[in-house]
Amino acid sequence: MSVQARHPEPPVFSLDDRPAEAAYGAASATTPSSSDNPTLARLAAIAQGEDTARAWLEDCLARIDATDDTVNAFTARTVARAREQADAIDARQARGETLPPLAGLPYAVKNLFDIEGEITLAGSKVNRDHAPAAADAFLVQRLREAGAVLVGALNMDEYAYGFTTENSHEGPTRNPHDPERIAGGSSGGSGAAVAAGQVPVTLGSDTNGSIRVPASLCGVWGLKPTFGRLSRRGTYPFVHSIDHLGPFADSAELLARTYDALQAPDAADPGSHALRVQPVTPGLDRGVAGLRVGVLGGYFEDLASAPARAVVQAAARVLGASGPVIWPDAGLARAAAFIITAAEGGSLHLADLRTRAADFEPLSVDRFIAGALQPAHWVTQAQRFRRVYSERVNALFEDWDVLLAPATPVSAPPIGTEWLTLNGTTYPCRAAVGLLTQPVSFAGCPVATAPMWPEGTDGMPIGVQLIAAPWREDLALRAAYALEQAGLAALRPTFS
Repeated sequence: MSVQARHPEPPVFSLDDRPAEAAYGAASATTPSSSDNPTLARLAAIAQGEDTARAWLEDCLARIDATDDTVNAFTARTVARAREQADAIDARQARGETLPPLAGLPYAVKNLFDIEGEITLAGSKVNRDHAPAAADAFLVQRLREAGAVLVGALNMDEYAYGFTTENSHEGPTRNPHDPERIAGGSSGGSGAAVAAGQVPVTLGSDTNGSIRVPASLCGVWGLKPTFGRLSRRGTYPFVHSIDHLGPFADSAELLARTYDALQAPDAADPGSHALRVQPVTPGLDRGVAGLRVGVLGGYFEDLASAPARAVVQAAARVLGASGPVIWPDAGLARAAAFIITAAEGGSLHLADLRTRAADFEPLSVDRFIAGALQPAHWVTQAQRFRRVYSERVNALFEDWDVLLAPATPVSAPPIGTEWLTLNGTTYPCRAAVGLLTQPVSFAGCPVATAPMWPEGTDGMPIGVQLIAAPWREDLALRAAYALEQAGLAALRPTFS
């Protein structure tokens, strides 16, 4: 059954096109800096023996109990495992041992990450018949070694094919700032869990924008690293040739610390191309002096609402940016990414689509089937274009260190929205929220997303993408940290 048939009179989320200069107000001046971040303070307290991992974990579990009936971020809670891990940290603390860098930090993962003993659902009904994972995903192992405590698995669009986390099997994840609105996707549970204060860090995946869209709509920090930077071993794939993994966090500094803990070469993953660890946290406070920061115009301005343009302009003032800079072939890149996404996704699930199509997500099954039927030469041409396109994008960074763009064209639409009217043109909503992310991930560039709070969105956030050249996550995160220290970008409290 098609989406159109399920919604004969679809709601429309419409935005006016007020001048961007009037859309970012003084409210941003009250945002706290990272020095006020309770997570960083609690990490320090545990390291110094002044707090315990078990106490922090129980606080998080209580917060999840109090909020998740509304938010619906979690699909599984690993409580017994989490308590065992927290108690092990506390035992090391009691023995006077030096603790690992993220000791006691509670976190959760998108449910496409393998968790030993749990079924990796990837948001689907079909996978419920699979055996439990025999081992943790590589990045889960990395965080365990860093002392972090795994609390559970998080809701997502089925098989990561979506931007809204309106999951028909698990129910939609709701935006903690307004539960009538989407949290974004496909890592919607990952963004919402941080925004709701359930856990300070989560892991997600990003193929066409699935970290940056939830980070933007939920008002949290997110990082899509360079393609191939972090190992994908032990995660359920969507599009092998575009999938990225990365963290969400409640501050820019915590985002950087988590990213540093995740880094490690992995010879067992043929898609992992990093040969060494390149820590970014030590250079965060170098500031932006000397950084060449530009603002993307053209496609990235034309397809953004006034509030989305306004948050970029506000960030540009703090970072001393100039522009506009034209990103080459953005529209073509989005089209090519769609072709590859549909073809690889459809091919991956072809056997189940032939026998169990009725068990797939109604909002995406048609796209999977259509993708599986695409002519092979379309995919070949799209991949050929990708090589040329990446070279053109990389040439931009001969003149620029960081480029700014909105992460989403709008703030979070209401759940169930089918159409989005933007600057007088109507688009299919579930695809359109990724308009501004898809061309960037297709080039493999690292992107930090900073939470911003414009006027004209009923108090809802829109994030800014801070885009750097491949392998230069340090520059994107330096710019993100500068926005945080300036009081311009930060989380805001959600419901009690």
